[in-house]
Amino acid sequence: MSGRVALYLQDAHDLRDGLDYVRYAEEKGFEAVWQAESRLVRDAVVPMAAYAAVTERIQVGSGVINNWTRNIGLLASTYLTLDDLAPDRVICGIGAWWDPLAKNVGIERRKPLTAMRETVEVLRRLLNMERVTFHGEFVHVDEIELDVVHGRREPRNVPIMIGATGNKMMELTGEIADGVVLNYCVPPEYNDRALEFLSRGAEKAGRTLDDIDRPQLVVCSVDYDREKAIDSTRELLTQYLAQQPHIAKASGVSQDVVTEIQSILGWPATKEQIEQAKHLVPDDLIDRITASGTPEEAKQKVEEYRKHGCTSPILYPVGGDVKLLIDTFA
Repeated sequence: MSGRVALYLQDAHDLRDGLDYVRYAEEKGFEAVWQAESRLVRDAVVPMAAYAAVTERIQVGSGVINNWTRNIGLLASTYLTLDDLAPDRVICGIGAWWDPLAKNVGIERRKPLTAMRETVEVLRRLLNMERVTFHGEFVHVDEIELDVVHGRREPRNVPIMIGATGNKMMELTGEIADGVVLNYCVPPEYNDRALEFLSRGAEKAGRTLDDIDRPQLVVCSVDYDREKAIDSTRELLTQYLAQQPHIAKASGVSQDVVTEIQSILGWPATKEQIEQAKHLVPDDLIDRITASGTPEEAKQKVEEYRKHGCTSPILYPVGGDVKLLIDTFA
């Protein structure tokens, strides 16, 4: 097995341990580390800065922040700051968030495509060190620019990657972004349709699919004890299927299973509730939408995602020995 590979970190580990994992991944030739920002748990920016500060080469991406909760000026200055810390190593992964979480914190996610288009356009122009006036439906700025008095004033090389799941967002991504962060908890064949819509969008901008980078999150649980690896994944899927409807829909799992899991889990879910509901996640679903099992089994499954158009698997270690996972794919 060869090719690009990246590491995905969320909140299943001590934050300082995460620094060790990232250094180890860099040492073993991983191209990037991506930090999640999904549930109300870890902000992405603080860990990204920490990873950037303790490494020399590995790229550091947000996987993904949302385009609703930071105004466009703050968003641009955040990535300028990260690029100051790790020049040419920072990736802005950005997504449209999801309900019910967004709704529960007072965000009305209307017209997500328009909102994303405006965010990406103005963010890119600001990071290009332009002076920008823009009046859209969501983004309103008057004569602003990144106010660099001390330091580098040249345009910043920060690729903008959209975390797209639905077809329309996938098409928009092909049109306006440097790449897509393909979602996890989907079967490899999900990518085939996603690539069709990415191609459509790329054509609108006079590009081809080859111009769109396509890293993909992959839930990856590796253990020499296969059952232990599978059980770690089962717990994760129990939580995700209940709390993130867009992922449940893309995974192809039946609504009856989702509804039953939701009836057991609260928000936030407790370990006890997850334990109680996890038997509802069938083995065949784990096999279909994750790379879980022995190192050899996990490698075979990840290779399937590559064959279906993923350019760089972003491996999410859901349990067990993170260094074993890094070694497996080094």
